[in-house]
Amino acid sequence: MESLVALLTLVALEIVLGIDNVIFIAILSAKLPPEQQSTARKLGIGLAVLTRIILLLSISFIMNLTQPLINIFGNGLSGRDIILLVGGLFLIGKSTKEIHEKLEAVEGHGHAQRAVATMGAVIAQILLIDIVFSLDSVITAIGISGELPVMITAIVVAAAVMIFFAERISTFVEQHPTMKILALAFLILIGSLLVIEGWNPEAAEQLHLKNYAYFAMAFSVLIEVINLRVRKRGEPVQLHNRPSMPTEEGRKAGVTDSPASE
Repeated sequence: MESLVALLTLVALEIVLGIDNVIFIAILSAKLPPEQQSTARKLGIGLAVLTRIILLLSISFIMNLTQPLINIFGNGLSGRDIILLVGGLFLIGKSTKEIHEKLEAVEGHGHAQRAVATMGAVIAQILLIDIVFSLDSVITAIGISGELPVMITAIVVAAAVMIFFAERISTFVEQHPTMKILALAFLILIGSLLVIEGWNPEAAEQLHLKNYAYFAMAFSVLIEVINLRVRKRGEPVQLHNRPSMPTEEGRKAGVTDSPASE
């Protein structure tokens, strides 16, 4: 009975923690050609599962990551802390850049051209964030249940749920520009939490920062869903997409003929 309760608790926890990961994967995979996006989402979630299982099988290594390695300004940082700090800063920087490009990017000029995204580049970024989210998730799972089969089962079940909903989440975010910007804002918030947890995990835990953050995110999504329901639906604002090679007409008009992504 205790194992079943632990399993259900871990499945719920993995799904909640995995939502952040799915949002990031959805936004990155949207940069690829349509025929590659589903593959990138499934591969990204699959890598997240594989990373979690590898970490679970290396429990002794995980425990060593919690030991202080360096001292900065009188604050001892462990391997886990450093990973969370780097991952959080990457998430803040990447999300801020994405918001800028969606709202402020100049399209159609030669100096602003960027390379189209490749599957390898997108997967590399997904893998980096997978490691950060997986580390936090695995350490939490170990604290809830010390049984390896229970933890691995919870991760696999949660991954199946995420794969099932990944395309729906991605489509919904892409169809509603306000939700896309809101999702990017969430990633900045999550990145900030990771930085705080990496720098001072005790304070983050005592203040229950995650609870406040997830409440704010849930409340924001609820308000935006209500807005989408009650306001008069018109043509949504079109966010910028990273341009591909512009046509001759596009060069003259200052726009590109089809969106592409990095």
